[in-house]
Amino acid sequence: MADNGKLSKLEGIKDSSRFLRGTIAEELANGEPTFNGDNAQLLKFHGTYQQDDRDQRGGGSKEFIFMVRSRIPGGKVTAAQFLGELDLCEKFGNGTVRITDRQGFQLHGVHKGDLQAAIKGINETKLSTQSACGDVCRNFMCCPAPINGDPVRAQMQEMADTLADHFRPKSNAYYEIWLRDPDSEQSEKIHEVTDEVEPIYGKTYLPRKFKFGIALPEDNCVDIYTQDLGLLAIVEGEKIIGYNVLVGGGQGMTPAKKDTFPAVGQKMTFVTPDQTVAVCEAVVKVQRDFGNREDRKFARMKYLIANWGLDKFKAKVEEYFGESLPEPHPTDITGVDDHMGWHEQGDGKLFLGINVENGRIKDEGDFRLKTAIRTILAKYPVDTRLTALQGMILCDIDPADKDDIESILKDHGIPLAEDLTLARRYSIACPAFPTCGLAITESERVLPEVMDDIEATLEKHGLIDECVTVHMTGCPNGCARPYTPDIGLVGKARGKYTVYLGGNPEGTRIGFIYEDMVPQEDIGARLSPVLAQYVSGRNKGESFGDFCHRQGKETLLASQG
Repeated sequence: MADNGKLSKLEGIKDSSRFLRGTIAEELANGEPTFNGDNAQLLKFHGTYQQDDRDQRGGGSKEFIFMVRSRIPGGKVTAAQFLGELDLCEKFGNGTVRITDRQGFQLHGVHKGDLQAAIKGINETKLSTQSACGDVCRNFMCCPAPINGDPVRAQMQEMADTLADHFRPKSNAYYEIWLRDPDSEQSEKIHEVTDEVEPIYGKTYLPRKFKFGIALPEDNCVDIYTQDLGLLAIVEGEKIIGYNVLVGGGQGMTPAKKDTFPAVGQKMTFVTPDQTVAVCEAVVKVQRDFGNREDRKFARMKYLIANWGLDKFKAKVEEYFGESLPEPHPTDITGVDDHMGWHEQGDGKLFLGINVENGRIKDEGDFRLKTAIRTILAKYPVDTRLTALQGMILCDIDPADKDDIESILKDHGIPLAEDLTLARRYSIACPAFPTCGLAITESERVLPEVMDDIEATLEKHGLIDECVTVHMTGCPNGCARPYTPDIGLVGKARGKYTVYLGGNPEGTRIGFIYEDMVPQEDIGARLSPVLAQYVSGRNKGESFGDFCHRQGKETLLASQG
């Protein structure tokens, strides 16, 4: 195991937490609106962040609230679970549910006095918030398309479920704090010293968060190159013969730390299905034992790989796995699909992808998405899926019900996929203001307006039908994966953004900084000259991101005179 020197403060908090218990239970009962700093860190492992409503700041006071996140492998949600989340957001949250770009749900605006009831309510729907956040393997993303005639996607979903169960923390702390009856005779055991073990994580869990994703070469809809560990399914016939293992992706960076950076994963090896769980465990354990525990800004696995090099990292994984590993399969990413609109499911049924702009399910004026979903799922209690572009899919729809479902959506002001540009459909944003404490500027609340501007600019240049992907974040931490699309907008100062160009919809490379400190209202105008160059200078079939990557920043700027 690596000697990390002086450990960060959070390492001490985890070490003394008694496997994530801390004194959370005591603080739940004390009537105060917040938890102490140590417990606020431990709460993340239980799926919740302590925040404050930044719109309400003033006079030195804060309204403290909590975000509660569900961990949903592959984004698979029953109708009852979806309706349950809608009930809980009204009972305990701010009246909205947010679909995350990692195929989960988030409730916002939960107060401390309601926190235990909210988490217990989520578990009563058979979902869970355990390890949705914190220094653990978080949600296991997977292509959500419910194509029942395609056994490959079923195999991928099964692998996501297997991995999620394998890497779930084994500590009983979650059950003891949130789910056990506080009046039961066993409740006092929460305070006892435990002899538990975490066979994968150990007492101090991982140095930092760890993200997984599983995709197909022709459909990288979950952006596996941005994950700590990505699995690319290699298919022959109708069977997955194995996976290419990608390691070291990660989107976060810290501007004040010039040697931090976003990264895409590197192809390490090919594994057969029966090897996959064990090799993934070996990768996680190498990060556990050798990742940086001294400085959390450098604690993601991408920095370990950057320092060691891929060959040394792979050799250490082989040591932990107990066998040598082959070179990766030559197959790579070739495409991406947002799964929006109507599709044949392969079993006589249909599925419908519904774009949820920025993931926010709400009723606002004539736009009544929350009511529409309630109406549809009450009448047609079909399974649903959540997508990595913050959308949702209705599964198992009888073709006879198609017109009625469309009518319900239209009556509630919800546009269908064909009513939206591809740019709008592929755009995503992080929450930023008012709930995220890390936000520098707006993201979710302004992206619709920014997309209006970008769409007008695309229309001006005859590009309105092109798929130009836009991801926006309110800070450089990269939650909405802003460094890999055609256009990335990263909050730099209040109302100003760093513009990245040269990524691609497939999410396989990092873009470059085209311009810094661009005011929100000028984004479309600053992109316009580049789009003009694209129209006049692109190769046949070349995407906007590919064109920018080929040209490079200097050429793009020089061509503007």
